[in-house]
Amino acid sequence: MAKTSKTPLLDTVTTPADLRRLEEKSLRQLADELREETIDAVSITGGHLGAGLGVVELTVALHYVFDTPSDRLIWDVGHQSYPHKILTGRRDRIRTLRQGGGLSGFTRRSESEFDAFGTAHSSTSISAGLGMAVARDIAGADNEVICVIGDGAMSAGMAYEAMNNAGSMDARLIVVLNDNDMSIAPPVGAMSAYLSRLISSKSYRSIRHLAGLLAEKFPRPFKMAAQRAEEYARGMVTGGTLFEELGFYYVGPIDGHNLDHLLPVLKNIRDSKEAGPVLVHVVTQKGHGYPPAEEAPDKHHGVAKFNVVTGEQVRSSSNAPSYTKVFAEALVDQASRDEKIVAITAAMPSGTGLDIFAKAHPDRLFDVGIAEQHGVTFAAGLACEGLKPFCAIYSTFLQRGYDQVVHDVAIQSLPVRFALDRAGLVGADGQTHAGAFDIAYLGCLPGFVLMAAGDESELVHMVATAAAIDDRPSAFRYPRGEGLGVDLPSHGEVLEIGKGRVLREGNAVAILNFGGRLGECLKAADELAGRGFSATVADARFAKPIDADLVTRLAREHPVLITIEEGAIGGFAAQVLQVLAEADLLEAGLKVRPMMLPDRFLDHDSPAAQYRAAGLDAASVVDVAISALGEAGMRPSSSSA
Repeated sequence: MAKTSKTPLLDTVTTPADLRRLEEKSLRQLADELREETIDAVSITGGHLGAGLGVVELTVALHYVFDTPSDRLIWDVGHQSYPHKILTGRRDRIRTLRQGGGLSGFTRRSESEFDAFGTAHSSTSISAGLGMAVARDIAGADNEVICVIGDGAMSAGMAYEAMNNAGSMDARLIVVLNDNDMSIAPPVGAMSAYLSRLISSKSYRSIRHLAGLLAEKFPRPFKMAAQRAEEYARGMVTGGTLFEELGFYYVGPIDGHNLDHLLPVLKNIRDSKEAGPVLVHVVTQKGHGYPPAEEAPDKHHGVAKFNVVTGEQVRSSSNAPSYTKVFAEALVDQASRDEKIVAITAAMPSGTGLDIFAKAHPDRLFDVGIAEQHGVTFAAGLACEGLKPFCAIYSTFLQRGYDQVVHDVAIQSLPVRFALDRAGLVGADGQTHAGAFDIAYLGCLPGFVLMAAGDESELVHMVATAAAIDDRPSAFRYPRGEGLGVDLPSHGEVLEIGKGRVLREGNAVAILNFGGRLGECLKAADELAGRGFSATVADARFAKPIDADLVTRLAREHPVLITIEEGAIGGFAAQVLQVLAEADLLEAGLKVRPMMLPDRFLDHDSPAAQYRAAGLDAASVVDVAISALGEAGMRPSSSSA
């Protein structure tokens, strides 16, 4: 007997064109099946769950009403795009999400023509959408551009910069504000739905236009009074005054899970064809339709594989703590002994571990929202007044605040401490979240102290060291995931600035590590010893100021020097080569082999697979060492062979 499909209607939809052939009355069933398919897929792959479940009905409505991909649909951040992917020809690959060779966990232009813009960092949609709308108008086309942005993403200044620009132009742009935190709108119901349909309708907007023409005939004071009265009356009813002031025609709030509310409003906006930007305010619930995600939206924002029935996630077990947790607990310890220490996060308290800090020191944690630029300069202001700010921001997200790091912190030599989580490759989140560039972009700044933890014990010491640096900015980087399992000190010790350490002595090859590849360096040294080559393994600790004495000693005492870092070209190896060049050690037969991330963006995969692809695993270190030793004329020791 043939097995009955749980998603019979969804099975008939491969692309949005198929969706648009359905009757409206069947869309509720389609949404229910789409939600079930999303839950089942993410239970297998892991990924972002709650955000996608919150926009199932909105996704169906947008693709039903608008002619995608001709109409451009942009999902801000993109972690809510799994239902969109299922409806746009990728259902057969949805269970490859975030896996090696599979679908990206975010929107990606190279993946589908339905992904109008590649996203993964927040608050870019309105800027990109406005650019597309202006390009459309220059070309004389008439397609729509729709940006879906969450209320959290609206905390970033870039969103308001874009809205301010859009509001001053006549370019037609539709922005859908997905309010899933109830932070802007009250609960919505029938009256709100009616008002939204009314003010989005062509008849209302025609009357409004006619009234505007009549108002032009009156003296300016009467005209302005009438205009303000109408706008503020609508604002008091719907809450849209702020957006109206920015130049957007505001519609909402409407229930984002009620297709009977969504469809007529979206159709009205589509059919009005008036110039200028429109903002549709939609209220949704994260995790909607899946009780475990509704009850714990924070725990079901990003998930590992999970049991669909219970919602219980399958976590890999490890005896070693995560670097993130080690950082958080070390900072709590430092703050318990120094009341001047404060912490700043940009909307990532749990991701950076600062939720742990908040429990211990609730009055000393500041969450600035998705506003890294503000967060950096806010920290600079705190430092000006004698506090000791720790800015805990992912390496990839600090890129958004780089001008502030340079201008507001480095030039003024303010002691802001940057804790750079997710340094190096990050696995399933892929190229958009990899911390590949901070060694280069911070190492070039005068006066900066730049550290990297080789293991979790070193991270504890680096937190203490950063706390003690009170005359200049500093940063310490550490990877995602678990540490090496080394013993942790009860308290961090202040390291000597610019001094590395030697973990193992040899004479054939020197391996100089900076950061999280230390474990692989030690494995490589073991493998080389088995092949008859003894290796020195050193941990630089500091890229700036670099330990010039250590670098020159390694260069003089070994025929081969290998540097290893989890960063892009222009980082730690550049600092080492500068030291060697100034010491005139590059022309004396020394074989220098810098190992770093390749000059390309690496796709999502498991971290181990990514590092193999990058050539930064132990086997790659051995291969580079053997090749360089052969070029140097070195033969294996007979006693070790």
